[in-house]
Amino acid sequence: MKSTAIIRFALLITVVAPSAHADEVARTPVTDPRPLMLAALQASDGQAHGVLTGDIAEAITKRFSASSPIYIDVSTEMRYAQPGCARLKVSFWQDGVNLPGAAAPRRQTVDFGINYCLDGRPPRSLS
Repeated sequence: MKSTAIIRFALLITVVAPSAHADEVARTPVTDPRPLMLAALQASDGQAHGVLTGDIAEAITKRFSASSPIYIDVSTEMRYAQPGCARLKVSFWQDGVNLPGAAAPRRQTVDFGINYCLDGRPPRSLS
């Protein structure tokens, strides 16, 4: 199961174009993005920042000979009427990723959006 998750993340990270991110924020170590998603829902500015740790993070970093850890940024795009629920943007990014056939290492980013609530479920309504 862990190898399947590594392969899926590796495939995602190879197809998304690099993007710019400033890394001048305090980051919480996490083994998955859920704690950061909950923190963003509770934060007054709607944001949370972390760094992925654990076996999967180590395997991905080693596989691509990356020069940085895997960073995670979560931001609130829209809050819903249901308390504790919002549309979140979750970004995973890593510098110095060596892709097969690429001329040089580069930053790779994977972004996704998710409707999420403090109870871990999607909102009952999107209004």
